[in-house]
Amino acid sequence: MPCWGWSSRRSTDSCDRAARRGGDGGYVTAESAIVVPALVLLLGAMLWGLGAVLVQLRCGDAARAGARAAARGEPVADVTAVAEAAAPGGARVEVHRDGELYRVRVLAATVGPDALALELTGEAVAHAEPE
Repeated sequence: MPCWGWSSRRSTDSCDRAARRGGDGGYVTAESAIVVPALVLLLGAMLWGLGAVLVQLRCGDAARAGARAAARGEPVADVTAVAEAAAPGGARVEVHRDGELYRVRVLAATVGPDALALELTGEAVAHAEPE
């Protein structure tokens, strides 16, 4: 193990002590014990966030599909079935008509424990075609 001081001479005493100690003295083990769980927690949070984004996107897609079906004049049961087919599992679909507009709302919960469960919503509006 090379052990050089500031001068051109080698200090044999300090080199011998460093060799007897065994190098880093366990610092890498202690740092790893802190860093590895933190990285695993960060990875879990990122995966949960990605899952939440995917649920949100699927809710929006399902609401748009339902709104298109409602605008075509499909019955409410068919509109609900179209939206549920595109929605994430366990989603609720609400269909309302406000004058000339159909509003379709899809609500779904994120995957995870109760503390991390969020209810995400996708909503779409379509103009009703004349009959």
